[in-house]
Amino acid sequence: MERLGTGIGWRPEIADVVERMPGIDWVEAVAENLCPGHLPDSLLRLRERGVTVVPHGVSLGLGGAERPDADRLAALAERAEALGSPLVTEHIAFVRAGGPLSASPRLEAGHLLPVPRTRDALDVLCENVRIAQDALPVPLAVENIAALISWPGEEMTEGQFLYDLADRTGVRLLIDVANLHTNHVNRGEDPAEALRELPLEALAYVHVAGGFERDGVWHDSHAHPVPRAVLDILTDLASRVAPPGVLLERDENFPGEDELRGEVEAIRTAVDKGRASAPGPAVTGVRADAAPQREPEPAVTVTDAARQRLALAQAALLSALVAGTPVPEGFDRVRLGVQARALAGKRADVVAKVAPELPVILGPEYRTAFLAYAQGQPMTGGYRRDALDFAGRLLRDGRPQDARARRELREWWLERSGPAPRPERPGVRWARATRRVLLRR
Repeated sequence: MERLGTGIGWRPEIADVVERMPGIDWVEAVAENLCPGHLPDSLLRLRERGVTVVPHGVSLGLGGAERPDADRLAALAERAEALGSPLVTEHIAFVRAGGPLSASPRLEAGHLLPVPRTRDALDVLCENVRIAQDALPVPLAVENIAALISWPGEEMTEGQFLYDLADRTGVRLLIDVANLHTNHVNRGEDPAEALRELPLEALAYVHVAGGFERDGVWHDSHAHPVPRAVLDILTDLASRVAPPGVLLERDENFPGEDELRGEVEAIRTAVDKGRASAPGPAVTGVRADAAPQREPEPAVTVTDAARQRLALAQAALLSALVAGTPVPEGFDRVRLGVQARALAGKRADVVAKVAPELPVILGPEYRTAFLAYAQGQPMTGGYRRDALDFAGRLLRDGRPQDARARRELREWWLERSGPAPRPERPGVRWARATRRVLLRR
């Protein structure tokens, strides 16, 4: 396979624009949003034209205390095979916590949260990555994430942590330069120092994205233009290694076609600038389909005690973020408050996307009502379950006050809360009417 080249994140909202955009060698699609048996026509057309499609996972939680879920791994493998992808990617993050290891309720973050850079966490992550590698039909690359918060008592820098991960597992690295910028603003970490410490020969490709700063905190929104500071980090990276691929991520607040093309061109320019200033022969990142350039080290046996220690720490942090429990010792309370509000806001935004009828039914009341609900109700399942639970809570509370809106919300909830759409047989209509009466009580 050839080097990936220049790419863009494929999203349904900009599918037509992506198909028309010149010079796009590959695209990346969120794995969880794809159904292998019913792939979007746009992706099929791109594949027919020879455009590479890479599935990008967001829910595996490789940095979590538990071993990767076999069903999630099988789903990721199925998408890679359906798309004929040369590799799959995921994140160095945890996305859920709780359960038997910590003897606490299971909680979902609905977001990528940072893994503590400790020996325990590294041992667990390495074993989880090896399990994923064995289950996937193509190579795996893992991405550094952006973080608003820092773990107390960390034992390694980000560069050292990623170096050891790649050294011990042979996994590829997906380096997000926007996330390096985020960690510079939020955690005082030097992007250049991180780049110096990274095993650049393990580089699979690079992400570039935009964000915004508010009250001294950088939010990795993927909904704003790529700032100059991020492009400068990309140039620094390109001066050290010839990136096999570089991709623009944009998830919402999509600009016009010309502006989107301009951002892709700015990325090309930043890479060219870095290559022109490279002091010597190019260090080449590993090709997506190439074998690792070093053999991974023998696996370290992870003790149950190490997983349990990590489980307890992650459950305490996530519970503080989404369930209002006390802030664990050593964390910055202000930053945790910022992160908690960001998580609730993201829940509201994503629920509005997966259940677009709710903002229509509730009108301006939607966001205020959802944020109030989120304060007392942590997410324990996916976003669709969250939408149903939110609607059910409103109905139990006799809301919304407007009778017509409440009737429409009840109809929406009844239609989706069962295992299958409601048929119109008389007996079923009677049962549905009975449920309505019960709901009114």
